[in-house]
Parts: sequence; C-alpha cells; structure tokens
Amino acid sequence: MDIFTQDITYCKGVGSRRADILRKELGVNTPFDLLSHYPYKYIDRSRFIYIHEINDEDTFVQIKGVISEYHTVGVGKAQRMVATFTDGHSSIELVWFRGVQYLKLQLNTPYLLFGKPSAFNHQFNFVHPELTLLSKVTPELTQGLEPYYNTTEKMRNAGLNSKALRTIIFGFKDELKQGLPETLDMDLIHQYQLMSRAQAIYSVHFPPDTPTMQRARHRLKFEELFYIQLHLLRQMKKREQNPGYIMPIVGHFFHSFYRDSLPFELTNAQKRVIKEIQADLKSGKQMNRLLQGDVGSGKTLVALLCALLAADNGYQTCIMAPTEILAQQHMQTISDLLKDTDVQVGLLTGSTTRKHRESLHAALRSGQVHILIGTHALLEDEVQFANLGLCIIDEQHRFGVAQRSKLWYKNERPPHILVMTATPIPRTLAMTLYGDLRVSVIDELPPGRKPVQTLHYTLRRSQTIYQFMQQQIEKGHQVYVVYPLIKENEKLDLQDLQNGFEELCRQFPTYRLSMIHGQMKAAEKEEQMKRFQSGETQILVATTVIEVGVNVPNASVMVIMNAERFGLSQLHQLRGRVGRGAEQSYCILLTRVELSADTRQRMDIMVATNDGFRIAEADLQLRGPGDLEGTQQSGLPFDLKIASLATDGALLETARKAAMDILDSDPLLENENHRLYKQQLNLLRVTAVNWGDIS
Repeated sequence: MDIFTQDITYCKGVGSRRADILRKELGVNTPFDLLSHYPYKYIDRSRFIYIHEINDEDTFVQIKGVISEYHTVGVGKAQRMVATFTDGHSSIELVWFRGVQYLKLQLNTPYLLFGKPSAFNHQFNFVHPELTLLSKVTPELTQGLEPYYNTTEKMRNAGLNSKALRTIIFGFKDELKQGLPETLDMDLIHQYQLMSRAQAIYSVHFPPDTPTMQRARHRLKFEELFYIQLHLLRQMKKREQNPGYIMPIVGHFFHSFYRDSLPFELTNAQKRVIKEIQADLKSGKQMNRLLQGDVGSGKTLVALLCALLAADNGYQTCIMAPTEILAQQHMQTISDLLKDTDVQVGLLTGSTTRKHRESLHAALRSGQVHILIGTHALLEDEVQFANLGLCIIDEQHRFGVAQRSKLWYKNERPPHILVMTATPIPRTLAMTLYGDLRVSVIDELPPGRKPVQTLHYTLRRSQTIYQFMQQQIEKGHQVYVVYPLIKENEKLDLQDLQNGFEELCRQFPTYRLSMIHGQMKAAEKEEQMKRFQSGETQILVATTVIEVGVNVPNASVMVIMNAERFGLSQLHQLRGRVGRGAEQSYCILLTRVELSADTRQRMDIMVATNDGFRIAEADLQLRGPGDLEGTQQSGLPFDLKIASLATDGALLETARKAAMDILDSDPLLENENHRLYKQQLNLLRVTAVNWGDIS
C-alpha cells in the first residue's frame, strides 16, 4: 500500500460511507492524511489500580475484575443498566444510560475496565465505562500511551469515534515501520537534535512512553512551524528585490507641519517608527511594513507624517479604512491637523455624491490632491492617481485580498505599503499572520493620557451605574453605552439596544441620546455620530460598530452591557473609545451574576491592565489563535495540525531562526542542497494568499 496515494475508501475498517464522512469532516483522502490527524491527548494504559485506590484527581483509570450482578432500571428512554464490578477486594457501580439494549454482559468473567470515575452521593462510580473481556485484551491495549483523536458529531454517529480511528490507524503500522521520505535535511535534523520524520509519525500514534511521545510531537511541530516561516520569509526576501519609489527628500510639507502644526511632542516610540519607515522609503525597495499600536498610541499622526514625506517627493498617498465612520474620522482628524498648511486632502466613500466625485477624480488625476482618504470606494477603476507612491491600509484584516490588490495597480509599479492595526497582536501571531512584513510597534502612549479606570459590576447594579453616568454628564462629559444585540432575541437572555435605548430615555429624560448600529443607513449613522461628536447629544447608544476609530475626547465613560459576550480584544477596543482627553475616564463592564471561570478571568484581566499587548497575549492563551482578529488557524499559510501558536511560541522562534539562517545564504532556495525545501514548499497546500503574493 502506498499511504500517500491509496484511496482511504479501500483501507481496512473504512468503506465508502465512512470514507465520505472522513473526506467531508477531516479532509482525509489517503492513509497519510489520516496519519496527519494527530492525537490531542494520551492516556497511560500501562498502569492498573484497585478500586480502593480511586481518588478525586484521577482522570482515566483501568481495573481488572468481574461483574458480580447487573439489572435494568426504568423503561423506554429512561431505561438504564446498573452493574456491580468487583476486583476481589472492593466493589463499584457501573451505569449505562445509552445503548442498554446492545449491552451483553457476562457474569463472573474477567474484564478489563477502563473509564473516568465520577462521584455521586459521595461515592465513586463509572458512567459508560469501556469493558473488554480480559481474554481479548491485546498487548497494544495495555502497553504505553493510548492516543485520543478529535472527532465530530457526524463522525461519531457513523461509528467513527476516537477508538475507531485508532483501530484504522493501527492498520498502517507496518507501512510506517518501512519508513517515510524525509522532509528536513540531515544538517537541520542534527543541528536541532530532531527525531526522524518516520520515527516521529510512528511514535506520535504508537508511543511507548511519554518522553518518546514528546520528542515525536516536538519534531512534527518544528516541521510545521519551520515551513510556515520558510514560506513567509522567502516571500519577504523575494519582495525585497522589488524596486520601490525612492523618497529621499524631507521637505516643505513635512518640515512646516512638524514646526508649526504638530499638536504635541512625538513620543520616542513614534520617532523610532518614523525613522524605520523613512529608511524604507529611501531604500529603493518596495516597503511592506506592519505598524502596530495600541488604542490611542498615535498611529494616525505617524501615518500623516509618512504621507507628508511622500508629498515632499512628488507622490500621492491613499489611506483606506474599513468603514465610513472610520474614514470620516481620519478625514476630520487629518484635516484639523493640516488646516494651516497647503496640503490638499480628499475623502471618497460610498456616500460621496456624484458631483463631488467628478471634481475629486479630476483633482486626483491632476495631482492636486496629496492625500486621499476613503473606504472600498478607493478600489473603483475610475479612481486614478497622478502618482500614487504610498498606500496606508487601516485595520487591513477587514479587507479581502482581492480588494487590497486593486490598489497595487494604481501606478506603474506597486506603491509602498504601510499596514496599520489598533489590535495589538501577540508576537507569535504576528510572526505567522504577518511573518512576511517588517514590523514596527508604537508601545508608548502620548504624554498627559490618564489610564482608563475599568470597573466590573453585575447587571443588578444598573441603577448605581445610571447615577454615575448622571454625575459624569453633569460635569460636562459624554457617555457610550454598548449592547451585544440590536433587537431582543428570545433564545438569548441578553440586553438589546432597542429596549436599552428606551430604558435610557426613561432614565435620562432631560438629556439627548444618539443611537448607532450596523443596520442603519450610512447617512443615518453619520448624522447620529455628528450629533454626539458636536456635543449635541450626551449619550451614544450603540453596538460594536463604534469599536474602531471613533474619537470623541469629551466622552469619559464606556458602559458595556453583557460584557461576558465579548472577547478580550474587543473589550479593549471598546475601552479605547474613552480616555482620549485629559480627564479621568472609566470603562464599566456589566455582566450576569453567574460567570464561568474563563469569563471571570477575562473580566479580571480587563480590570487589572490597560496594556493592549498584555491583553492580546492573555487572549491568545485563553481562546487560542482561532478567533483573534477574526482569523482561523487555517488562515495561516499552511494548516497547523499539531503546533499551537498559543503554547509553542519558543519553538516558533527557533523555527523562524532556522528558516532565516537558510534564506540569508540562499534567499530564493536556488542552491542544489536546498532543493528538498523548495520541493516541500511546492507540495504544501497554500490555504491563504500572503502579502508577498500580491505585491
């Protein structure tokens, strides 16, 4: 059997029905695909205990004994089987609630019992234990570690539970013993003291002991992470050979703004980042850089200074934002900063009138507009620049690859690219999602900003919060109130915006309120936002549509209803809407009384720190990488089947260094001794388009 090409249908224990389910649920087409579905945990089957040794800390145990008696209780769906199992010294109760009619128990016949003990009425029992006649127990079942595999409901309904997968995989044991082609060269294997590929795949499924299993998993994790980094870094090296527009001049636009209009002294972090970007713009190579900065760190000001550098060199800049609210916010902020200069700024969104579009397009083609701010409208074919040299993309993960790539062709060669995100990204995630970009980090807040004070209360304390809101409004401040839902939902016991708006109107009859949510038309949202920004309304009731980019320095309170429904990163983004002025600001998290341990931990983290990078790391540990920034692990360059970005950060660093060492001497993998790596990269299925594939 060739485990790389054999159809899984014809493997022992599979068949056409199970094969269809394996294809649909796991993407398994061949035996090797199934061998690449690695165990998620192991149970030690080499140890036996007596019943009296069971304690609260046991997860799974196995005991030798006999069934002394059994009987059924109840009828129909309520029927259950109860048996007494004894090891010759003590007895324990076994219970089955499902499949009772299929149970065929033998009295006083030696069994091997395997299961997880549970406590009921202060006594231990086993619910649905695994029973195997001792005469049918094979050595493999009681030697070493037993692997457990992730399955889906559809798989289990077809009899493809973890035990069934284990049985099918056992059928490939002989093929694995014959060896597999290597995917890493021997120099790398020796340098990093790695197990061979064949031994690793064999040992990850059939581990004789824990140290061997751990070495096998280490090798397979290293290989996954190494090829991700090799792919990303090769893209970066390849792109760094692309010519870029040279922008060596620091001239009138930059100097006059810096001297006369800069609203405050730049932080050291902002100065450092501008120098990094300036070096890219002068290098003659196309810049592809990620600019990370926590909420309120001054990314927009850095972006503006970079646009002024481009203008000094005769190039235009476009700034693309994912929403009209954010684009308008950028327009307002940048226009205010540039009001005493001769820099021309334009705004283009879906709401821009035809008449204004025509004049804007003409000004853009003539070079009269230096900076164009907009949404997806910037991607339209009729938007033509005189000389586009710099693209700044805010919150880029909200744009599709095909959309972003349209900007690349607005000039003769791709412009310089600066990607900005206000979502702090953990280092391990940045090295994979953005591993082909140079990274700059603004890790310092502007002077005078007071940390937002975060408080956690239950929804029962709503009246107390209303009183606090009243006090803040009387001081001349404004308040955000955010809801998880727009309308009431019978299935979800959550606060909703529509009922919440009515309640707030009753609580604050002398104040004016604005309301914003995603189902409103753009013009309505803009009108409501303008009323709040101007101070005409004191309370803005909203959904998470205000999560990014909204800037109202006078707003000092953020109240988040059902905060347990939001992830850490989203809570941090919402909190970032306040604390933008000189006054003390507050973020109030209102939750149900009953919270899970994970949810309570999220609330505690929010109360304890304002550091977005610490919060992002905690979020990664709590939730894994799947939900961060709306990405799935499968959104990485290649699927991760065994490594974890949440727990394998140190190994990722090692794998990245190994890949960089190779590419430093051979950037495009053209040397004969690197042919294996090039072949392997070509074989791996690319599941996401990277920045390097676009530019």
